[in-house]
Amino acid sequence: MKKFFCVSNRILLLIAGIVWLIAGFNVARLGVLSYLIITFHWYYILLSIIVFCAFGAMFFKMTVKHTKRIASYRDKMPFWYFFDVKSYIIMAFMMSGGIGFRAAGIFPDVFVAFFYSGLGCALSLAGIVFLIRFTAYKE
Repeated sequence: MKKFFCVSNRILLLIAGIVWLIAGFNVARLGVLSYLIITFHWYYILLSIIVFCAFGAMFFKMTVKHTKRIASYRDKMPFWYFFDVKSYIIMAFMMSGGIGFRAAGIFPDVFVAFFYSGLGCALSLAGIVFLIRFTAYKE
């Protein structure tokens, strides 16, 4: 039964790319929707770019780390191995925190607009990097 869920290293990169791209799109979508309901100022875009650069650098390092880990697998692995345990914990913390803080109304729409737009684009870029590595990967 375990082999039924196992995929090649290359497919793990594809799964990672798809998951990160979907997550990034959804986070960026929330940011853009918030941009539509606030009074716009040009410096909000600058703040989005700063958030994008900060998280983009962090996520790029993460894609390198995960690609190396995935490439080191000698056999087919279960499809959920595109993340390690630490990454699943971080993802759960970030998602529950983001959802909880937004539901509680702790962050104003201005913050959600620039922060989520930058963060979502950085997440999406990480997904694109994984997809590029998927296409370039040699078994």
